[in-house]
Amino acid sequence: MLNSIIKYTGIFLVLLLIQVLLMDNIQFSGYVNPYIYVLFILLLPIEIPSWLLLLLSFISGFIIDLFSGIPGLHASATLVAGFTRPYILAFIAPREGYEQGDSPGLKLYGLRWFLLYGALMVLIHHITLFYLEVFRFEFFFMTLLRVLLSSLFSLIFILLIQSLIIKR
Repeated sequence: MLNSIIKYTGIFLVLLLIQVLLMDNIQFSGYVNPYIYVLFILLLPIEIPSWLLLLLSFISGFIIDLFSGIPGLHASATLVAGFTRPYILAFIAPREGYEQGDSPGLKLYGLRWFLLYGALMVLIHHITLFYLEVFRFEFFFMTLLRVLLSSLFSLIFILLIQSLIIKR
C-alpha cells in the first residue's frame, strides 16, 4: 500500500514538473498545447475506488490550475476524464478481463490497446478543456482543430514517456 502511494506520488510529481517546466512552453500558433499530466489518471490502478479516482483527478487538475493561472479549467477536465475512465476501461476490456492489481499500461496490454485507451481519454480531457476555455460555439471548428492537434501531440508524448518507462 505504501509502495503504491509513493509510486503514484512520484509519477505525479514527475509529470507535473514535465508539464509545468517543459510542456506549458510548447505552443505552435496556439493550436498545439500538449498536456501529458493526463497520464497520471491513465496509469492509476484499474480497481481503484471511484471516489478516490475522482478525488485524485480533481486534485491533479487543481494543482495544474495553480500553475497555469486558470482556476477550475484543468480540474473540470480531469474530473470529467476521471469520471469516464471506468466506462472506457469496461468498453475496451480484453476478453479475459483485467487481472486484480493491474495498472493500465503499454507494457501490460500492448500498443494497440493502450493507443485506443489513451486516445479516448486524452480526447475526452481535451474536448472538455478547450471547449470550457472558449465557452461558446462561435469558434467550434477552430477549437475542434485545437482539440485534435493537441490530442495527437499529447498522445505522442504520452507514448514516448510510456516507452521510456518500459525500457527501464
